[in-house]
Amino acid sequence: RENSSENILSSANRLLLHEGKLMLAESTRLLDVYLFLFDDFLLITKIKRNKKKYGSSDTSLIPVCPSLTPELQSFMREGGFCTVLDQPIPLDRLILKNVEPV
Repeated sequence: RENSSENILSSANRLLLHEGKLMLAESTRLLDVYLFLFDDFLLITKIKRNKKKYGSSDTSLIPVCPSLTPELQSFMREGGFCTVLDQPIPLDRLILKNVEPV
């Protein structure tokens, strides 16, 4: 939700534990998502690719967090971005299950 998303990463004590790309099976289609696992919640974002390509002079103007993986930094410099797909999932409410590969 737009009104609550501005403060989603505001905690100074929050730690990013892991991040990476996954395919999310959503009813009849597959969706490229990028997950951020923090020490208190899991954030699922949708990968979007900007149709506009930035020139070499423009890429230095795009702020990129140095703690992100080189893959995500490169993706963002090429004009890609991630939008929050749904509300963050608190880890104390998350249940993990092993499933057979499709």
